[in-house]
Amino acid sequence: MKKSFFILIAIFISSVGLAQTESTWGVKAGLNYNSNGDLRTIDEEISADGRTGYHFGVFGKIDLPIIYLRPELVYTSTKSKYDNYNGASFDMQKLDLPVLVGIDIVGPLSVFAGPSFQYIIDEDFSNARVEEIKNDISVGFNIGAAVSLGRIGIDLRYERGFSDNEAKLIHDEINTGSLTLDTRPSQVILSLSLGF
Repeated sequence: MKKSFFILIAIFISSVGLAQTESTWGVKAGLNYNSNGDLRTIDEEISADGRTGYHFGVFGKIDLPIIYLRPELVYTSTKSKYDNYNGASFDMQKLDLPVLVGIDIVGPLSVFAGPSFQYIIDEDFSNARVEEIKNDISVGFNIGAAVSLGRIGIDLRYERGFSDNEAKLIHDEINTGSLTLDTRPSQVILSLSLGF
């Protein structure tokens, strides 16, 4: 699975450099409001409270007839809080590789959607130890809209993970039984980009 992820990164880099149609590349950064899934204890499910995170990365844009392709490579840091579980928080850092297909609607406005491949780099749960995550690599979906003003772009999108990706947690100080956490992202992402 990790090999597949790195192959996708290589395809992203080569597609921007070798495209025969009009293409651009650039950098992007912004904020994301994330809420991971439920924390499940032996006798209850505790919903996450969303928190603000950040992201930065690079993108390519390949203009084709009617549509455009926009592969991205983005470092993302997310945080969720579980107030009903002693104020615990879950932090996750990951590499995202969205491959978006977009269409220009009117003037500078466009809409886009596509899959996002995610590779979890690190995770931390404040009140317990993360013993294992089911999958380091998962797939999600992005949908959103963008406004392009020359070289500057602003986009707003929603991202959601497709399948369950649970983390098994161990609390070293007390015996809480089985703890699991749904690590799928559910986030609203606001980005500012600069094309070259």
